[in-house]
Amino acid sequence: MKIDKEIFHPIHPQHKLKLEYTEIPFNCDGCKEAGIGFKYTCRRCEFDLHKACAVADQTFTHPFYRKCDFEFHYQPPGREMRYCDACGNDVLGFVYHCKRCGFDMHPCCANLPQVLDDGEHNLYLCLKLSSSCHRCGGKGPGWSYRSKCKSYNLHVSCVKELLVESWQAMYLNVDKNKVREMQTRIPTLKGTLKNHHGRRGRGGGKVKKCCEMAGGAVRLIVSAILGDPTTLIAAVIGGFMSK
Repeated sequence: MKIDKEIFHPIHPQHKLKLEYTEIPFNCDGCKEAGIGFKYTCRRCEFDLHKACAVADQTFTHPFYRKCDFEFHYQPPGREMRYCDACGNDVLGFVYHCKRCGFDMHPCCANLPQVLDDGEHNLYLCLKLSSSCHRCGGKGPGWSYRSKCKSYNLHVSCVKELLVESWQAMYLNVDKNKVREMQTRIPTLKGTLKNHHGRRGRGGGKVKKCCEMAGGAVRLIVSAILGDPTTLIAAVIGGFMSK
């Protein structure tokens, strides 16, 4: 698909928006969610849009909701407060909405990859967890990424919380020790899988080979949530999350 390097957008018609690539986090003026990587920006007005928000398809379908037909809206429909059925956060701007079911999704959540590849191994997007999330301990409904053997699980909503608290430590001078303590409560993917397969004893070699991953799972998931699921951006995120 051809991507235009400059566009006009209905919610910012006075100036053209230019496609740029940034390693500095920004707040999307469309969906009001955080972003990184490719964005459409107006330098005159400090106006930014996720690439997914700027060139959003008017209709959308998702494999998790096969009976739903999502339509793109610049504002949440109706008067009641709406929330994203993917991450659980409030919907404050651009949204995909299914009139029939009442489901809502942020454009950036709607574009989350079904599979994240760290170069060697994969994490898979799932609609609900059968095992505990490594941050909140919860199971059941809630979009999540998990390893193939299902022993490493993180809710998308939990990773968003981790992201917000890390940024607060960087930019708002909150207690960085508190953030580091919170981060250490999420075990690395490598350590978790090693312990998991160590308890299996012999016979687990095949599963271990499939699931032995590097410890960058959180960074990779954050990259996907921000709109650029690449190892390059994952490395950048790893830098500012560890400061």
